[in-house]
Amino acid sequence: MSGAQRIGIAGAGVLGRLLAWQLSHAGHAVEVFDPAPGPDPRSDGLGPAGFTAAGMLSPLAELDAAGPEVATLGLRAVTLWAEVAQRLAALDGQGDAARYFRQHGSLLLAHGPDLGAAQRVLSRLATAPPGMVAPKRLTRPALAGLEPTLLPGLHAWFLDGEAQVMPQAVLPALCALAPQVQWHWGRTVTQTAPGQITLEGGTSACFDLVFDVRGLGGRSVEQPLRGVRGEVIWLHAPGVPLTRPLRLLHARHRVYIVPRPDDRIVIGASEIESEDRSPVSLRSAVELMAAAHSVLPALAEARIHHMETNLRPALPDNAPKLTVEPGRVSINGLFRHGWLLAPALVEQALQQVALP
Repeated sequence: MSGAQRIGIAGAGVLGRLLAWQLSHAGHAVEVFDPAPGPDPRSDGLGPAGFTAAGMLSPLAELDAAGPEVATLGLRAVTLWAEVAQRLAALDGQGDAARYFRQHGSLLLAHGPDLGAAQRVLSRLATAPPGMVAPKRLTRPALAGLEPTLLPGLHAWFLDGEAQVMPQAVLPALCALAPQVQWHWGRTVTQTAPGQITLEGGTSACFDLVFDVRGLGGRSVEQPLRGVRGEVIWLHAPGVPLTRPLRLLHARHRVYIVPRPDDRIVIGASEIESEDRSPVSLRSAVELMAAAHSVLPALAEARIHHMETNLRPALPDNAPKLTVEPGRVSINGLFRHGWLLAPALVEQALQQVALP
């Protein structure tokens, strides 16, 4: 496929916005349809799951729960997100790529009694594909040098090269800095077909190429998606410096603790087989905050900013699926790896349809 194309995109989550931004800057005429009322961040659990996600880019750490193909795609995605952040910073007039992307590595942590569980995780990480650096065991002084507010005596490993994106900055910027895109907010797509998007109410629009990236909205017989509930807690923690994402390993949880701008810290871990969008449960809130406090004692005086839930779109095998046919491309089932995999899957899709 060559020359400028008319492209329709169903869904304005991470994939949809990234596609629209890239394709519009390549000179294509792009229209995006999404049921959300607009592009702004929201914490009610009804918007894109990307707003709720921590934005961790942890290809090596994800080997704990995913196969080497996820790690390989994720490794490529870290490089691509760095490039996206640089381009966004050049376009927004502020020139600060750290608003969108930071790469300081990450830490795996374990309390003494959980060392056995941590070792089992590390054995899975040892299956990393070529090009990935193995976790580095840290001495107590080395850990204190990296993150001085962490509890002394923790077992710790440094994962070099891992990174994070800032969802609340990246998602709106991908819309705002793609001014030629037609964003159709408040429009629910009921079906996609080669060259066609059908909207609620029966109207349809025709295009040269359609991308279906609706997440759970794309559920069908051919694509038996399910929603997997995730819960996160936002803390306001002034005076608690944290440079890089943390993962606390023990037998029951893989709690992550992620720094955000403006003295915010996000904690999460829950992965519940339910499509319940109700507020965070007491059990999850207590366990997540207690786990975070156990490694960052200074969080005792942090304030709870808000809690939120959302649903991750997952296929039966929990693996992403890219389908390309004449006039239509579908990407779905990113599960817990939306931010980690999105740019690499977009790159693969555009290569397969020969679009720049």
